[in-house]
Amino acid sequence: MTQPERGTSPLLTDPDAEKLRDFFGGKRWSLENKLMTVSEAVERFVHDGDYIASGGFGTNRIATALLHEIVRRGIRGLGLAGHTATHDFQILCAGECIDRCDVAYIVGLEARGLSLNARRLVQDGKIQICEWTNAALAWRLRAAAMGVSFLPSRIMLGTDTFARSAAMQVACPFTGRKYAALPALSPDVALIHVHEADPTGSAIIRGLTVADDVLAQASKHVIITAEEIVPIDRMRSQGDRVTIPGVLVDAVVEVPFGSYPGNMPGLYFSDEQHLRRWLEVEEDPETFKAFLDKYIHGTRDFQEYLNLCGGIERIIELRRQERML
Repeated sequence: MTQPERGTSPLLTDPDAEKLRDFFGGKRWSLENKLMTVSEAVERFVHDGDYIASGGFGTNRIATALLHEIVRRGIRGLGLAGHTATHDFQILCAGECIDRCDVAYIVGLEARGLSLNARRLVQDGKIQICEWTNAALAWRLRAAAMGVSFLPSRIMLGTDTFARSAAMQVACPFTGRKYAALPALSPDVALIHVHEADPTGSAIIRGLTVADDVLAQASKHVIITAEEIVPIDRMRSQGDRVTIPGVLVDAVVEVPFGSYPGNMPGLYFSDEQHLRRWLEVEEDPETFKAFLDKYIHGTRDFQEYLNLCGGIERIIELRRQERML
C-alpha cells in the first residue's frame, strides 16, 4: 500500500510558531505571588472554546480539582490533548465540556474498563477526533516549546494512525528520505498537578514527569495545583529538582490530595472502588446524572467531594496502600 502524503483528519490547533512567539512576546513573565483558589484560577484562565491539556498520565497525578471546577462551571466547546487521558477525559465527558480531541489514548481506564459515557459521545460524533501516538503528542508539544512549527519523525509512517492524523509526509532536504511532519501543539491552558510548589509557581514533580515539563513550556497559560505550597527559600534550596520554573506559571493552587481518585506517586494510591463506581453508574444515564449531581454539581469545591468519598480516613487508607506497593 502506498503511504498517503497526509492524514485525513483536520488539524485542531494552529501550529504557526510566529503567532505563538508573538503571544509569548506580549505575555507578562514574573516570579510574583500567583496563589489563588481553584475557582479563581479556572474563572480567569479557562474559557469556552479553549484548547486545554491535562498533565499526568492515565489516573496518575491528574489535576482533578481543576477538572471538577470546569464541569461545575459548565464550560463548553473545549479541545483536549488526549495524551493517555483516562479519568480526566471521563470527567470532561461527564460535563460534555469537550467537542474535539487530539487522541493517543482515551475512553479506556486501562485495566479497569471503558467509560461508557465517553464512548457514547465519541460514537455519536459529539467529539471530533484526530489520532496520534503518545510520542507524537509529546513531540508536538516539544515543537511548540522549541518555537518551530513542526518536527520530523519516523513514527506513524505506514500506519492507520498516520492516515487518521493531521500529519504530513515530507522529504528530508539533505537525504530525500521520507518523514512524518508533526505539527506544533500549543494548548491555551495546561492543568498540571505536582507534589510541591512555591507561591511563584515553581514546582517539583517526584517520579516520572511524563511530558509535563515540556507541556508547561509549550502552553500559553499554566495552572499548577500542588499537594503542598512551600516557602520560596525552600524551593530555591532544591533548585536542581525543580521540574517547572515559576516564570512559566500563571496560577498556583494548594490542593492536598488533588489527584484523587487518581494516585499521587509516593503519597497515595488510586481509589479503585470509587473509579469502579464511576464506570458502573455510567451504564444508566439517570443513575449517572444523580451521581454527578451528588459528587460534582452538588458540591461547592473539591474538599466537599473528598468528604463525600470518605475524607481523611479514606486518604489515610490510600496512603497505606501506596506505601505497601
